[in-house]
Amino acid sequence: MKIHAEALLFDNDGTLVSSLESVRRCWTRWAEEFGITAEDFARIELHGRTAVAIAADLLPADVVPAAVARIEALEVEDVPNGGAVLLPGTKEFLDSLPADRWAVVTSATRQLAEARLAYAGILPKTLVVAEDVTRGKPDPEPYLLAARQLGVDPARCVVFEDAPAGLQAGRTAGMITVALATTHQTHELDADLVVSDLSALSALVSDMGVEVVERR
Repeated sequence: MKIHAEALLFDNDGTLVSSLESVRRCWTRWAEEFGITAEDFARIELHGRTAVAIAADLLPADVVPAAVARIEALEVEDVPNGGAVLLPGTKEFLDSLPADRWAVVTSATRQLAEARLAYAGILPKTLVVAEDVTRGKPDPEPYLLAARQLGVDPARCVVFEDAPAGLQAGRTAGMITVALATTHQTHELDADLVVSDLSALSALVSDMGVEVVERR
């Protein structure tokens, strides 16, 4: 399969890097501190959403600001402990792209996103984070903002995501979607193309744009 586009938009956690172990450590500690049970977590969608949205689903409104600040601090502190491990194919794929043809679009805060990306050696020219939007994924606002910053028609963008919430955001933005089965099972991912990770893809760059090709 070949996909033609002008810009590529990447989620970070679960797409470019794996932060699952760090997330488990930090959110487990956070839950204990705020008296949140496993049953509480089970009733809400977690992956691909902002910390403030998750906290708002679990805690009284007056507690949310402190709770969000706490989880951000825990996760930033945990980055040097292996909090951002490059997923297969990430470096090779990004290295093949011009800096003005791609962006990272994450639900993480700017402090956390920059810490994880720097630790993994990823330096995007364009980065959209939680503070940049009023509505996070699954709303299309983050991806539409990234397209606008790159000066590209949303219909000419490809979204790379591992989470259903992010894929929904990309679809609603009118973009082509590529799902990476790094954190969810293939049958849980609704996308134009589903692959294992970025090692399954290559990118060919020309004056006409970027052609994403599935390796065989």
